[in-house]
Amino acid sequence: MNFYKKLPTDLLLSFYSEIAMNIKKGTLTKNMYYELGLIISVASQRGITLQKPHDFEQVVNQKSLENFCLLFT
Repeated sequence: MNFYKKLPTDLLLSFYSEIAMNIKKGTLTKNMYYELGLIISVASQRGITLQKPHDFEQVVNQKSLENFCLLFT
């Protein structure tokens, strides 16, 4: 998460777009949803709201994501 916190906002949003697009295409695994969750969390801290994929809640265990975020804050 520290990696994403250090990125300028435009690059953070580019990472988000690239990961989201590759998940949609099926190029990346479902595990990348957790990376997307980290990006969404950092963006939220910056006051930016990003859309989660429609199946985000089905793939990501919210408690696991919260614990994962805590590890890297």
